[in-house]
Amino acid sequence: MSALRTILHADMDAFYAAIEQRDHPEWRGKPVIVGGAGPRQVVSTASYEARTFGVRSAMPGVRAKQLCPHGIFVAPRMDAYEAVSAQVRAVFDRYTDLVEPLSLDEAFLDVTGSRALFGDGPTIAARIKAEVLSATQLTVSVGVASSKYVAKVASDLDKPDGLVVVAPGDERAFLAPLPVARLWGVGPALQQQLERAGLRTIGDVQSRSERDLVAAFGARLGEHLHVLANGLDARPVESERDAKSLGHELTFAEDLTTADEVHGVLLQLAEMVGRRLRRQGVRGGVVRLKLRYGDFTTFTRQRTVPATDDDLVIAGVARELLAESWDRARGVRLLGVIAASLAPAGAPAQRTLFDGDPRKRGSLLQAMDAIRDRHGDEAVRRAGERRLTTPFGPDGAPEAPAGGNAAP
Repeated sequence: MSALRTILHADMDAFYAAIEQRDHPEWRGKPVIVGGAGPRQVVSTASYEARTFGVRSAMPGVRAKQLCPHGIFVAPRMDAYEAVSAQVRAVFDRYTDLVEPLSLDEAFLDVTGSRALFGDGPTIAARIKAEVLSATQLTVSVGVASSKYVAKVASDLDKPDGLVVVAPGDERAFLAPLPVARLWGVGPALQQQLERAGLRTIGDVQSRSERDLVAAFGARLGEHLHVLANGLDARPVESERDAKSLGHELTFAEDLTTADEVHGVLLQLAEMVGRRLRRQGVRGGVVRLKLRYGDFTTFTRQRTVPATDDDLVIAGVARELLAESWDRARGVRLLGVIAASLAPAGAPAQRTLFDGDPRKRGSLLQAMDAIRDRHGDEAVRRAGERRLTTPFGPDGAPEAPAGGNAAP
């Protein structure tokens, strides 16, 4: 039962920007923005100094530049961020093997089985915070609760360096005064829709029955709102070891409306998925596309393929699924690419008539991975590739920081 569980959500504070400030002491106390300042670029992370000017993650870079013209725009250094993330993960692994990473800078931990050895949830959370600080010189905010959703909300309420505990049985009271924007998946458009219905706080949603919510907003969204508002999230923490799929998704501050933008993001996501598959020594027999519009309507489409870890194969299938699903009159709020039905890379795989030598293709992919691991994601790209995005949004070199060069 969820009330008996102890779930932590650990979220590094302004992770990429904090690493840049740690590694560049002259930037400490200054507004640091990881990502580009161009019209087609998106902010990845902003330091807390930049956030005082209204700069936020996923904001268009040009808007961030308008809000904070003296900000230090820094090119991302994924190798550095991944190295620090590995240090943080090592701390988590000392307390539980049930760790579900959401990204390089946040994860869920189920420490229910660790309480007898390390103490209760708040004690474990405090120990993790201290050990992460010692290992990385960076702070992490932690929420402690009986479910994933409530723990995630809690971790965000006292940033930076926060520790918020929600005792079992207090979930509804904890959530009630918070704005409906705190519900997962409630963006600006849906927030306005809820507020027009008189639902401004999560407590307002709690006051409506599930039947009323379904009648007003449809079965999928109505049930979603009811479950989260009442703290009923019973989803387990799924470690990578138990994962049946691997994927990445991006949510955009402004909806994507052109095919070039959407196809560029799909290629980026496919590369991220393919690289992760190869690192873990598995291949996917299903490629799945996730597509969300601004009104929270979400579609998932999938296709069975010969088991693959090839970026281009995954990207090609994702584009085909997109062509079958996307209503071009509607902007895209979220895109995700997932590889499912995973199997060991050495397992026999069906080949098509026109496949080239898979050993040569595998060697090429491994060589590209090695170059990118050493020199960065932009160190190598395919001939003819028109890359429109990076892990931080549409492509283009960030402007150099004032008084210096952009970070390598």
